[in-house]
Amino acid sequence: MTFFWKKPRASRLAGKKFLSKQNSKIELNIPMHFRCPISLDLMKDPVTLSTGITYDRESIEKWIRDGNQTCPVTNQVLTSFDKIPNHMIRRMIQDWCVENRDQGVERIPTPRTPLTSFDIVEICSKMMVASSKGDGKRCLDLVEKVNVWALEGEQNKNLIKDNGLGYVLAATFDSFSSLSYETHEYLLKEILFLLTWMFPLGIEGRSKLGSISSLRCMTWFLSRDDISLQKSSVLTLKELLSADQSHVQTLIEVEDLPKALVNLIHMPDCLSAKKSSYSVIYHILSTPVGFHKLSSRFLELNVAETSLEALVEGDKGLSEMALGVLDRISDSKQGIKRVQKHALTVPLIVKKILRVSSLATDFCVSMLWKLSHNGDGIDGNVLVEALHVGAFQKLLLMLQVNCGEETKLKATEMLKLMNQYKNKLDCFDSGHYKYLRKSY
Repeated sequence: MTFFWKKPRASRLAGKKFLSKQNSKIELNIPMHFRCPISLDLMKDPVTLSTGITYDRESIEKWIRDGNQTCPVTNQVLTSFDKIPNHMIRRMIQDWCVENRDQGVERIPTPRTPLTSFDIVEICSKMMVASSKGDGKRCLDLVEKVNVWALEGEQNKNLIKDNGLGYVLAATFDSFSSLSYETHEYLLKEILFLLTWMFPLGIEGRSKLGSISSLRCMTWFLSRDDISLQKSSVLTLKELLSADQSHVQTLIEVEDLPKALVNLIHMPDCLSAKKSSYSVIYHILSTPVGFHKLSSRFLELNVAETSLEALVEGDKGLSEMALGVLDRISDSKQGIKRVQKHALTVPLIVKKILRVSSLATDFCVSMLWKLSHNGDGIDGNVLVEALHVGAFQKLLLMLQVNCGEETKLKATEMLKLMNQYKNKLDCFDSGHYKYLRKSY
């Protein structure tokens, strides 16, 4: 195979003959046995499988990680996944690179010793001992070592996650946050950064992050002037509640949590943090105890109005979460009144039907149903406004596709109610929908 190596920089060609402009690229043939059979690129870290075939470590590890259990060249079933470093081929490749350095070929560096399960188990043991002694400096050194491993590639990250380090980090976070999160702020911050890519954690790890000291620490981090730290904290809270809503009972005891979450929603140019914050609010309001204790507080912080504004220009993910929060807020009389006050409530909700996701459509239908059943009977004004902005057509279309049984029942009832008003509206035209199959 022929490869083209770009012309070296002038600084590296001092004292050497320069190539003409027309020959700015040099044709260079890489020996076949120096190329990985998978990527066809020059091997950086050649390793040999049990079948005797040599591959580049990164390529063959990805092959195995994708679920393949055969040798790519021979198609033989691998009796062992051990990868033996091929030092002879590596030295030959390095010698070839040195011989062709005038052609702009850089020497392949000596590969690092691969991370093993034993290395991770060892560091877990050391971190647990240091944590039990309250040795923050020693724990920080170990955390930074783990971070270096993680930066070396996805293979190391997967190995770290598979060998229980997530639980150890969660336990260490819990231990030092209970001592003093102000004193150990840097250590706790570094642990949180690592944990964000280790989800989902097991039950034991979640129990450590769900402790009152850990939750107070993360809430405190939400108020810090560090956007990366705020994003990591709210993402951790989202993952924690998504896996187990029982942690809401502990979380709602943390002071200033609603304010911290709402402030994050208002933060500009931080879409992922906004989505995570909406998700946390949604999970809190989805539990009876969370709704009872914090729904009024969220209304005081104008969550209803902010969520409606998020629907105007928000992307699909943000719109889905904002609709979920609005649906939960509307479960109270106070909440539904706040939602009804906004002039664009009904148009925005109708617009999002069938345009975001099936879950968002469920939220929209639920919202329309609650708005039209406001506790004092059927609200004809809501039904008329919904008809004006095309709700009848959208609900009719929605019944032609798959949706949940509860959503289908609410949509059917809404259509029957709207049918009493549609013939009285001069602006209503259902001609384009008269051939649709009826679902009610």
